[in-house]
Amino acid sequence: MVDPVSTTCMRCAVGCGHIHQGADIGDGLDLVRGDAAHPVNRGLACGRGISETSDPEGDWLTRPLVRKDGKLVRATWEDALNRVADAIGAVDPDDVAVLGSGQQTNEAAYALGKLARGGIGTRNYDANTTLCMASAVKAYYDAFGSDAPPPTYDDIPEAKTHVVWGANPAVAHPVMFRWISDSARDDDSQLVVVDPVRSETAEAADHHVQPDPGGDFALARAVLAWLVENDGVDEEFVHANTDGFAALTTSLPSVDAAADEAGVDVETVEHLASAFADPTLVYWGMGVNQSVRGTATSRALVDCCLASGNMGPGSGPFSLTGQANSMGTRVCSSKGSWPGHRDFESPKHRNRVAGAWGVPVDRLPDDAGPGPVGIVESDPSVVWTVATNPLAGLPDTDAARETFEDAFLVVQDAFHTETTELADVVLPAATWGESAGTAMNMERTVSRVRPATGTPTGVKQDLDIIAAVGVRVAPDLFDEPTLDPAAVFDEFAALTAGTDADCSGLSYERLDEELAVRWPAPDEESSGGYRYYDPETAAWEFPTPTGCAQFSSYRSEAIEALPETADEEYPLTLTTAREADGYNTGVRSRDVDDPGPVTARINPETLATYSGSVTDQQTVLSSPRGSAPAVVEADEGIPAGMVWLPIHHPMANKLTIAATDPESDEPNYKQCAVRLVSPEADAAAADAVPADDTADTTGDTTSVPPAETAALPEVGQ
Repeated sequence: MVDPVSTTCMRCAVGCGHIHQGADIGDGLDLVRGDAAHPVNRGLACGRGISETSDPEGDWLTRPLVRKDGKLVRATWEDALNRVADAIGAVDPDDVAVLGSGQQTNEAAYALGKLARGGIGTRNYDANTTLCMASAVKAYYDAFGSDAPPPTYDDIPEAKTHVVWGANPAVAHPVMFRWISDSARDDDSQLVVVDPVRSETAEAADHHVQPDPGGDFALARAVLAWLVENDGVDEEFVHANTDGFAALTTSLPSVDAAADEAGVDVETVEHLASAFADPTLVYWGMGVNQSVRGTATSRALVDCCLASGNMGPGSGPFSLTGQANSMGTRVCSSKGSWPGHRDFESPKHRNRVAGAWGVPVDRLPDDAGPGPVGIVESDPSVVWTVATNPLAGLPDTDAARETFEDAFLVVQDAFHTETTELADVVLPAATWGESAGTAMNMERTVSRVRPATGTPTGVKQDLDIIAAVGVRVAPDLFDEPTLDPAAVFDEFAALTAGTDADCSGLSYERLDEELAVRWPAPDEESSGGYRYYDPETAAWEFPTPTGCAQFSSYRSEAIEALPETADEEYPLTLTTAREADGYNTGVRSRDVDDPGPVTARINPETLATYSGSVTDQQTVLSSPRGSAPAVVEADEGIPAGMVWLPIHHPMANKLTIAATDPESDEPNYKQCAVRLVSPEADAAAADAVPADDTADTTGDTTSVPPAETAALPEVGQ
C-alpha cells in the first residue's frame, strides 16, 4: 500500500492541511482528507477541496502540443520548448507578456518572476491575483506600509462582531466560515453581512445590509461619519498610532447624505456602525476589491477599524484571499514588488535583487507594469500563460480574444481550457497531488505541498517547465532542470531577509517538523503573529515614514465614477460572484468544450417587468460589449433590477467591462449595465446582419483532439 502524504489543499487560500494517498496501481489519488495534525485546520476540510483534488472533472493535458496547419498536434518537449524560446527571443522584452497564477507553488511563482523580470526583462508580467486582490494590497500598503492583513485566524474566536463585507465565505471559504459562524454564535456576538445579494453567508447572518451595487464606499464613509458624530472614535488609539484623522474628518459627508448615496437608511448605518463598539473583525472580498472604487473602499474599511480602535487581537481588517497561493504570489513572484515586498522602484532593492540573480540591474524593468488588462491592451506579440485561463477570466473576453489570436500564445496548464484552444504551444503541467513545493495562505502561513502520485510521462512540474524555458532564453539564470524545489525556496527565503515579509528563518526542514509557520520569520525560532503589534509592550509600530498607520484622504466628490450604469438601453445591473465550484474558472468542475448556457439569477419582480424577453426560461443577456445565452432562475435573494451570474462561467466575462481601479489596476467585475433580449429577437437580429459582417473572424480555435487529452483516472485506479 502507498504511504499517505501530508500536504496542503490548493483549492482556496484558507490553506488547509490535507492527507493524500496515491493509488496502488497507476497514477491518481485513492484518498484525500483533512490532516488532523495540521495547525491551520486541525482536520477540517471542505467537500469541494476534497472532490476537486481527488477527482476533478477537467480534461487533463498529457503531452506537449504545437500548432501546425491550424491544428494542435503532438510534439516533443524539445520542439515545444524551442518554439517558445524562439518566439520570446525574436521580440523586444516588453513585447512579451507573462501571466502567472495563484495556483502556482511559491517556488514556481518565484522562478517565473525571476525569468520574466530578470531573464526576459519585461514589464508586462503579472498574475491573475491582480484580478482579485490588488485593491486590498494597495490599501494595506497605503495604510500600514506593507501588504497582508494584520490579523490571523487566531483572532477569529476572540472577536465579538464579525462584519463580512462583499464576500461569501460560506461558499468560497467553508472551513474559515465555520470558524466565523462558531464565534458569532457565542453570547453577545454577531455576524453582520454587507452585500446587495442575499448570499449563503447573508442567510446565516444576524443582520444583513444591502447597499446599492457600487455603494460600498459611500456606506463605509457613512459608518465612519456616524462613529465621529456619536463618540465612537477611540481617541487614545488614533492620537498615539495614526496620522491624518483630522484631515479625513473634514472631508466626511453627513451620515444622511452618505446613507442615501449607498442606498440604505440611516437606521441601517447606525446598526452597522454601533457594532464596531465591540472587538470587530472586518472581512472583505471581491465585492469590494473588483471595482473602480476598490482601493478607496478598502481604505475606507481600514479607516473604520483605525478610528474605532479595532486593531489588535480579536479585531482588525482582514481581506479574504481567493486562490490558494495568491499571498505567495504577492510575496514571491516579483509582480508588484520584489521578493519579500521589496519596493519595486527602489535602487537599493533593485540592486539587491539583480545581484542575487546575477543579472545587470538595467535589465530589470523600471516599473511593475500596467496590470493584466493593460497588458492585454498593449497588444503583445508573445503571451505566455501559466496555470491561468484568461480567455474565461479576463473582463470583456471578446476583446482579449482578439489580442490573443494575434499573438504567439503559449499556454502552460494541467487542464484543457478556453485559452488552450487558441494556443500555439501547450505545455502540460503537474497539478494538485502531483506537485512539490510550498504554499502561503491568506494569514501568511507557509506549509509544504507534496506529491502523492506520479504524472504521465509527458507532464512536467511547473518549476521545471519554467527553468527549461529559462535556460534557453537566459543562460546561467537557472540550472538545468530538474530543479530542487528546496533549493529554490532557500534562494527565495534568503532574498527576503530583513524585509517586512521576512521568510529567511523558514526551510523545508523546519516546515517538515512544524508543518506550518507564519511569517515574518526572520530566524529559525520565530514566527509571525498579529502584525505591527508587540503583545509584551502593547506598542504599535508600522513600516511607514512616521511609524504610524495612515488614514486615507479620499473625498466623496472626487471618488472614481462607476464606469457604466443602467440606462434606458441597458436598464439592468449585472454583478458576478462565485459558486461553490467556481475556482480557477471552473476548469476542474465543468465541461470546457460545452459549458452550456450560463444561469442568470434574477428577482421575480424584474422577470415580471421583462417577461417579454424570456421564453421558456431562456433569455439572452446583452451588454455594450457582447451577449450570452442564459437560463433564467427566479431568485428573491437578488435585488430588483439586478442580474447575477457565476463568475467562473466563460460567458459571464463576455459582458463585463474592462475598466480598472486607477490605483490598483483591478477590473470592475462587479457592476456593469445589461439588458434582456428574447431568444427570438436575438436570432432575428443576427439574421439581419449583412453576410460580410457574419464571416468568422475569431481565428483558428480548433479544440485539442480527444487523443491529446486524458481524463483523470477514477479514484482507486
